[in-house]
Amino acid sequence: MISVDPKELAPMKLQAYLQGAVGPRPIAFASTLDENGNPNLSPFSFFNVFSSNPPILIFSPARRVRDNTVKHTLINADATREVVINVVNYDIVQQASLSSTEYADGVNEFDKAGLTMVPSDVVKPYRVGESPVQFECRVNDIVHLGTEGGAGNLIICEVVKIHINEAILDDNGAIDQHKIDLVARMGGNWYTRANQGLFEVEKPLTTLGVGVDVVPDFVKESPIFDGNDLGKLGNIEAVPTEEEIAIFVKENFSIKAVLSSDDEVKKFQMAKEHLDKNEVLTAWKVLLAKQ
Repeated sequence: MISVDPKELAPMKLQAYLQGAVGPRPIAFASTLDENGNPNLSPFSFFNVFSSNPPILIFSPARRVRDNTVKHTLINADATREVVINVVNYDIVQQASLSSTEYADGVNEFDKAGLTMVPSDVVKPYRVGESPVQFECRVNDIVHLGTEGGAGNLIICEVVKIHINEAILDDNGAIDQHKIDLVARMGGNWYTRANQGLFEVEKPLTTLGVGVDVVPDFVKESPIFDGNDLGKLGNIEAVPTEEEIAIFVKENFSIKAVLSSDDEVKKFQMAKEHLDKNEVLTAWKVLLAKQ
């Protein structure tokens, strides 16, 4: 067994040890508004429930380790004292991951992640329509744990209204743990699905995903693709160029056959197969290929 003094570790190494050892961690998908009313949406895995009477949730947007900057969520929560915490299940995990990309101030992560903004009843921030449970909250306090990169900021939230999708309830009106299908964060790129176990979500940490808003409408409107598929499609640096697509078609007999048949369903199914194998750029080339 190795033994280490946290003070002797580089911040990134210490963070990796903590996140790799402490889990699974539930995910607070936090929706806020800035002082000008612009929406912001981001997931945080330093999160849990700490009281039921009063109902208190706490999550922590930590200062970025690499440059000691703070996240828009923290700035907004401090300024407006309101937040909506949406839970993350398997159906939206790819979109939640995409929303963690560090888009510029004022960019709407709801649009980038392809999620639905639903007006709240008590607070001003929007709810995530696809989330199975949404907590409207007022911020009671913010506790700053330090001033260096990696330092947490505990946002102590009191729940003022709860919204629950009836589809996740059992016959007695309780939340069915199989139906809600929650996911949680582990170390690195790893997540866990409560009823099935570990899986990986690859996430570029230093680049911006193009976003689901860039995905063509004919793809978003197809029943073949779900939210996770759209999240994967939005999580690339750049859409393949016409030249790249032309080379792909020229060298790929199977896509030629599909294009010759003029069968859109087969084309979409082929793209879906590549997405299931995390071959996202190939899926894009299939979708955009033409005869």
